[in-house]
Amino acid sequence: MAFKIYTKTGDAGSTGLIGGTRVSKADLRIDTYGTVDELNSHIGYCGDQLKDAESLVALKEIQDRLFTIGASLATDPEKEPARKLPDLHEHDIEFLEKEIDRMQDILPAMKFFILPGGHLLISSLHITRCVCRRAERLAVQLQESGAFVEPKVIRYLNRLSDYLFVLARYSGHLLQVPEQPWRPRTS
Repeated sequence: MAFKIYTKTGDAGSTGLIGGTRVSKADLRIDTYGTVDELNSHIGYCGDQLKDAESLVALKEIQDRLFTIGASLATDPEKEPARKLPDLHEHDIEFLEKEIDRMQDILPAMKFFILPGGHLLISSLHITRCVCRRAERLAVQLQESGAFVEPKVIRYLNRLSDYLFVLARYSGHLLQVPEQPWRPRTS
């Protein structure tokens, strides 16, 4: 028999961390890993629109790493989990950097700020980048509040937002959609 999706244990506004500790659903830790989950969903949505095979493989890898990050953030740092959790590694961050470099080798140099848009995929990637930045800010806020956050989590989210920005540009390049420069009003 499959397990039930509902437990009713959260009906009063609390949820359990890995390790068993109950916390409010309004807890910053819950907001942080909930935003990582939202980010993962947005990445799936972008992947559904993407045609570039190399980038699709990268997005699947990123989604897997975001589950790793979610598990890390959902764990009570004061308690040892009953089972081993996946780890984030330095090579996960290096993977993003290599992907950024691969795409930037093809792209023209950026000479202006770019307005998000021009194609549904490009807009979706920019929205996803913004959600990633929010997840990063929440992780930093959680860390600054005195809670433990694995430092690689913040570095990974920072690099991921850079990757998503470059992927938006790269996708526009492949789709032959001209970048829309921001032209500041000066008068």
